[in-house]
Amino acid sequence: MNNELFNEFTPVTSKQWKQKIQFDLAGADYNNTLIWKTNEDISVKPFYHADDVEALPKTSITKTTPWHICETIYVADVKKSNLKAIKLLEKGADSIKFIIPNPTISLEDLLKNIEASTTIHLELQFLSEDFVIPANTGIHFHTDIIGNLAKNGNWFNNLNDDFNSFDAIVKATNYFSVDASLYQNAGANMVQQLAYALAHANEYLNRLDSVIASNARQSVSCIFNISIGSNHFFEIAKLRALRILWKTLASEYNVNTDCHIYTTPTKRNKTLYDYNTNMLRTTTECMSAILGGSDTICNLPYDAIYHKMNAFGNRMARNQLLILKHESYFDKVNNPADGAYYIETLTNQLAEKALDLFKNIEANGGFLKQLKEGTIQRKIKESADKEQQQFNAGDIILTGTNKHMNPSDKMKDTLELYPFVKTNQRKTLIEPIIEKRLSEALEQERLKKED
Repeated sequence: MNNELFNEFTPVTSKQWKQKIQFDLAGADYNNTLIWKTNEDISVKPFYHADDVEALPKTSITKTTPWHICETIYVADVKKSNLKAIKLLEKGADSIKFIIPNPTISLEDLLKNIEASTTIHLELQFLSEDFVIPANTGIHFHTDIIGNLAKNGNWFNNLNDDFNSFDAIVKATNYFSVDASLYQNAGANMVQQLAYALAHANEYLNRLDSVIASNARQSVSCIFNISIGSNHFFEIAKLRALRILWKTLASEYNVNTDCHIYTTPTKRNKTLYDYNTNMLRTTTECMSAILGGSDTICNLPYDAIYHKMNAFGNRMARNQLLILKHESYFDKVNNPADGAYYIETLTNQLAEKALDLFKNIEANGGFLKQLKEGTIQRKIKESADKEQQQFNAGDIILTGTNKHMNPSDKMKDTLELYPFVKTNQRKTLIEPIIEKRLSEALEQERLKKED
């Protein structure tokens, strides 16, 4: 820090701080007492210093000011969904994500009277270039055929047909989507999430490199759908690392080096019992998304895992973001995480480890090949099992669930949705990646014991 106000103080080096800490430990071992290792194999130190940063980092290009508050609407009835979207925009949302189940939906009717400046996201549960291409190109279409394969185990149709439709859609919209939220919700650690997101995107870029003219490549960009967990500083660093990694990869293909990051809180740490605690979790997770530079944030209602969509839960989720934006002034300061030695160090470590894993995936045939072989699924399971063991042992704490439980808390008569993993026997091309919450087994036992 080159501030003249501090010139009268003698600089203290990292080595001097460590010596002082070791003295205060009165014989206890510094490494064993104060340094802890994460599931990403990152050693977290008790303090960070300018000495830890080889060069002062450049100011990042991401801003916190323009982030959008998004609401999700499942389109069962076009007219009702349109009216609901208009109402939500009046109540503070400035972005809408429509989940569209079939191609018979009229986009013209769905977007009627919605201002053109509103950011619209469309998640299609089908694949059809005939539906997408005539639409307004200002819409963000979440087209992710590999994500569908990873989640459901099958292509929409088959590999060739899916990629032919994908090519046509990207040519028309200049966007493709990567749903990396699946990996986080299934139990992948942060390095895996970043590496798999990058390898996932690389499969598309490899394809597009041969079908998009060189003069049109620079306009092609990616929407990353990311889940945010409760490890606050690591999640901030994760989003920052993702932008670094995407810029590195996109530069090689001469496509747009900026990307759109769409975030939502993870389901993995959400609980059935003491469900109000979920609101505390989603608040810190949304804060991480904002500080990490997310472009669009769609909050998760506190009761989303067991209630059908309801006005109260959605209103509370929206109000959390409105408070963060307009009362906590999270829309006033740009790049607040820049220059924080801890976050800068974590960002670099996550990016470097993820890049190494990405290179390993590419050296072994690429993301699609490893999905088909089951390698990606196996690695995620290993990470999820490790995290599950930590939860079962009490090393990972979910308040109200595996610690400070309320024995009088009853949930059996409150469930409107089945909150646990569902297994349907069906034939699939590959083993699907299954999302699972940490507390499921414990909650099932508690439900059985309810009177």
